[in-house]
Amino acid sequence: MNVFGVDIGGSGIKGAPVDLDRGDLAQPRHKVLTPHPATPDGVLEGVVEVVRHFDWSGPIGVTFPGVVTGSVIRTAANVDTSWVDVDAGGLIGDRLGMPVTVMNDGDAAGVAEMEFGAGRGRRGVVMLLTFGTGIGSALFSDGVLVPNTELGHVELHGHDAEKRASSKAKEDEDLSWSHWARHRVQKYLAHLEMLFSPELFIIGGGVSRKSEKFLPHIEGIRAQIVPAQLQNNAGIVGAAMTAARQ
Repeated sequence: MNVFGVDIGGSGIKGAPVDLDRGDLAQPRHKVLTPHPATPDGVLEGVVEVVRHFDWSGPIGVTFPGVVTGSVIRTAANVDTSWVDVDAGGLIGDRLGMPVTVMNDGDAAGVAEMEFGAGRGRRGVVMLLTFGTGIGSALFSDGVLVPNTELGHVELHGHDAEKRASSKAKEDEDLSWSHWARHRVQKYLAHLEMLFSPELFIIGGGVSRKSEKFLPHIEGIRAQIVPAQLQNNAGIVGAAMTAARQ
């Protein structure tokens, strides 16, 4: 069964049909740059371009970088604040003429990794973190999602954690992999471990493709730390899974 997934991020909007029997993309994904400012109208055009690239017709799952209740946006991280209180599902669905399901981007990546990836079969507390323009999060207890955690915004040394530990912060400050891992990511994980005591951290986002460059530099964390198996496609897969369930 194929369902379409779209992942809206602070830097890119990417999507593809997803084979939900395999938990993988049915075709190579198509990506467009996120407009700046990332207003509803601008992002909508990007989503439409991605979907029409595949001449898709049918249910669509969409991720969003912020808190989502139903399909209404409650917070907007790394996109324009004019998204707040917008019914994203209605907006995108009306434009495309198709049913649209919307969920938090970290949650989407998390449900995909728990079903098909690094969290499959894991019990206890599992936390997925996606490092990109910001930091997305998904928290599970015995496989049950606690939605909209948005743990990239916990305070770390007087700042939103994502301002210090995201991959964008690494690039903006030209940090080496080892420095970023030891002085930013490690401190962030230690803070989350103190708060939630997870048994497993799954590290997703674009940096998951280069996990060998930074994971060996992270020390002193009791929880197991592994890269996301679906890497940066997890959000697309999770969005499609959620659309199928709806």
